[in-house]
Amino acid sequence: MKVLVTGGAGFIGSHVVDLYLERGYEVVVIDNLSTGRESNLNPRATFYKLDIRSQELAEVFERERPDFVNHHAAQMDVRYSVEHPIFDADVNILGSLNLLECVRQYDVQRFVYISSGGAVYGEPIYLPCDEEHPVAPISPYGASKYSVEQYLYMYFVNYGLEYVVLRYPNVYGPRQNPHGEAGVVAIFTSQMLADQQAIINGDGEQERDFVYVKDCAEANLLAMNTGVTHGVYNLGSSKGTTINELFLTLKKLTGYQNEAVHGPAKVGETRRIYLNAEKVYTELGWSPITVLEAGLEKTVAYYQEAVE
Repeated sequence: MKVLVTGGAGFIGSHVVDLYLERGYEVVVIDNLSTGRESNLNPRATFYKLDIRSQELAEVFERERPDFVNHHAAQMDVRYSVEHPIFDADVNILGSLNLLECVRQYDVQRFVYISSGGAVYGEPIYLPCDEEHPVAPISPYGASKYSVEQYLYMYFVNYGLEYVVLRYPNVYGPRQNPHGEAGVVAIFTSQMLADQQAIINGDGEQERDFVYVKDCAEANLLAMNTGVTHGVYNLGSSKGTTINELFLTLKKLTGYQNEAVHGPAKVGETRRIYLNAEKVYTELGWSPITVLEAGLEKTVAYYQEAVE
């Protein structure tokens, strides 16, 4: 069976590609390398350097005829989406529609779509957020990711496209780029190992749900093999960790000597968010197995090796 992974040279997508290959799938990767890296690419995968908005996308489908599509490619920087909402919508909505039209025309069996549990719910009414929580994004990024979820339901009803939506928490681990749209774990780790001043946005009491990247990859494997015809699932640990707590743990693991410095809070970012993952455990059999400190230890070891 063949799966096409968009964003397969990216941080999370490359781990998903590795796992698919390990489990016997033939894998095709599409990535424009705007944030992905060639060094992340698995040499066993077939690679096309291509933007998901390109009209050449149909040519790849014509040539490769994938059975499944896993859609990780996105403009994923919340702050950038606030400053450039039209670009965010162009990539995340129109790019996804370009992909869905190819999926429809070439009879793809199943579509796995990566959404954002950290952005679609907005400021939570209750915690942890389950899938029944009202959707009220406060950033263009959250709005664009949720829009595609609605298109997927339409494609299921009208064309019979089976799909699974995975709403990610804050994913961290090896290969995350500490620049660009990177998450706080990669940023803090790289700064601490370089003995640079790490800056916490706001008071640091904002809470996030951190899940290790290899655990997320496992969810993508389960999403491909489920009998569920269509569904939306949170991934998460069901508990929040403050940025101040994260800072102190990484400080211990890296041997960092400096104290935290606080900068201004960022516009469009949710104050507190963590996700209830009971549904994905019940229906797909997924739960995170890597506790936070163990995952952070593996992440620090990866960055230490990278700078040596």
